[in-house]
Amino acid sequence: MSTDFEKKVAAVRARHEELLTRPNVKKDWGNGIYEKYVYPIITAEHTPLEWRYDFSEKDNPYFMQRIMMNATLNSGAIKLDGKYLLVVRVEGADRKSFFAVAESPNGIDNFRFWDEPITMPEDVVPATNIYDMRLTQHEDGWIYGVFCAERHDDSKPADLSAATATAAIARTKDLKTWQRLPDLKTKSQQRNVVLHPEFVEGKYAFYTRPQDGFIDTGSGGGIGWALVDDIEHAEVKEEKIINARHYHTIMEVKNGEGPHPIKTRHGWLHLAHGVRGCASGLRYVLYMYMTALDDPTRVTAQPGGYFLVPEGEEYVGDVMNVAFANGWIADGDAADGVHGDNDRVLIYYASSDTRMHVAESTVGRLADYCMNTPQDGLFTAASVETIKALVAKNKAL
Repeated sequence: MSTDFEKKVAAVRARHEELLTRPNVKKDWGNGIYEKYVYPIITAEHTPLEWRYDFSEKDNPYFMQRIMMNATLNSGAIKLDGKYLLVVRVEGADRKSFFAVAESPNGIDNFRFWDEPITMPEDVVPATNIYDMRLTQHEDGWIYGVFCAERHDDSKPADLSAATATAAIARTKDLKTWQRLPDLKTKSQQRNVVLHPEFVEGKYAFYTRPQDGFIDTGSGGGIGWALVDDIEHAEVKEEKIINARHYHTIMEVKNGEGPHPIKTRHGWLHLAHGVRGCASGLRYVLYMYMTALDDPTRVTAQPGGYFLVPEGEEYVGDVMNVAFANGWIADGDAADGVHGDNDRVLIYYASSDTRMHVAESTVGRLADYCMNTPQDGLFTAASVETIKALVAKNKAL
C-alpha cells in the first residue's frame, strides 16, 4: 500500500471515529416537556466505512466511495440486554432503503452500526423497497418488526411512480435472525401499522392507517384499530378509527401511529405524526394522545397542536419540514409492564427524512403534558378563550 493511499485511509478512519465518539449534550433551553440534544445521533456519515469504501488500493486507487449512503431515518427502537438498539432505515444513493442495527451504550450518543445490514427474508411477492420499522416486544415472547413494503402498482404499467403499500411483518429474538411472516391482509393500502404489545381479548391488536392510495389517505379517516386472530396469517376483517383527522388541524391531511404506546398508571401514552398541507408542501409534526388502560381504543386525553416539530437545522434535508418518529424507549424496570413516572423516555425522531435525533423526557412529564394541556377546540374562538383562561389563572396567583 502506497504512503499516499495509507494517509487517505487513515484520515477517513480518524474523522469517522471522531464522529462516532463525539459526546452529545442537551440544548440549553427547552419547553419543559422534553429536552433536545445538540447533535444528530445518526447520519449517513455514521454508516460503516466498509459499506462505502473499497479498501483495496489495486481496485480503488483513488480511494473513492464505491457505494454512497444518502440518509439515516425513521428508526424503530428497543432496549435489549441493557443495550439501546435502533433498527435504522438507511437509504443508499440508489434510493433503496434497508434496515441496519445501530447500538449505543446510553441511548444518546456513541451509536455504532453492526457490521452488516439486516438480511430481511422476502415475502412471496418481493418488495422493491422496505422501510420505517416499528419494533414491538410482544407478550408472546417475540420481537416483531412491522414495516412498509412498497411495490410497483402493476395495474398502471405506464406509470413508473404508481406504487402500493402493505404492512409487512417479521419477527426475531435477537434482531439478527428474522422470520418473515405474510404481509397483513387488509381491504385498503397500509403504510403506518403498529403492533400493540399485549393481547387484547386474546388476540393480536394492530394500529392501522387505512388509505385509498400510496400517498393519499382519501377516505381513510385516521389511526385505526383492528384485532387479528393469527399473527402468522394476519388479516384485518374489521377496522375502526380511534384517532380521527380534522379540518384545519395538524392532522388535516393524514395521521399515523408512531411507535407502540407506553403503558403507564395513567393510561397508554401514544406518539403519532400529523400532516397538513401548506405553501411549501406537506408539513409533518409529532403529537401525543392517551388511551385507557382497560380499553386502548378509548382516547382519554389529547393535547391540542403539535408536540415536536423540526427546528433550526432539522428543517433542512431531503424532504423539508418533516419530523417523524416510529421509535421510543421507556427506560426503566416496569412492574407488570407498567412504567413509573420517573422512568426516562428517549424519543427517537428523524428530521426532514435525512438524519436521526433524540429527545429526552420522563413518563410523568409526558403523562402530565397529555392530561393537562388544553385540547384543540377546532375554532379560533375556542383557542382565544383557552389562552384567556390561562391568563386569568396566572393573574390570580
